Amino acid sequence: MGAHKRAADLERNTLEHERAQAEAKARGAPPSDGGQDVDAIVRAAKALRDGAPTEEVQQTATKTCLIVDDSRVIRKVSSKIARSLGYVPVEAQDGIEALARCKRGMPNLVLTDWNMPEMDGLEFVTALRAIPTPKPPTVVFCTSKGHVEDIQEGIQAGADDYIVKPFDEAGLRAKLERLEVD
Repeated sequence: MGAHKRAADLERNTLEHERAQAEAKARGAPPSDGGQDVDAIVRAAKALRDGAPTEEVQQTATKTCLIVDDSRVIRKVSSKIARSLGYVPVEAQDGIEALARCKRGMPNLVLTDWNMPEMDGLEFVTALRAIPTPKPPTVVFCTSKGHVEDIQEGIQAGADDYIVKPFDEAGLRAKLERLEVD
């Protein structure tokens, strides 16, 4: 394995560690509680050390969901839903911040709004799909734009599905099950 690939894998493991720490903190556990999060990080680090394929390293890591919305309230509600579905939520307030987060570590799932300042959801999804990655994330637009033309434009930009606000946990869960999101 080349030095560049090892560095990228190490950076990904570091991000997974940070996400695990954030998840532990959200649960109210001390950052180094010796629990399942640390075990997952140890397995990933050993797999990387032993030269395991990147896919194996990713399987030992935590599932992440990037939530992109300019509304703090929507991000918090969506984070709660994502957490209940087994994801570690990571938030971004606009497409620029979301794109930067994706370049540092690609999430498994992206829930994005359309109407946002700086870079809207459509521009974000188009830019996201241009990033080379071995496993592109599943992208779901979560927006109030519910006309047929909007849905078609969102899917054309690279989204995998579309859910119209307001949505609830059951609706989002059904979408993700149909998409078979990892």
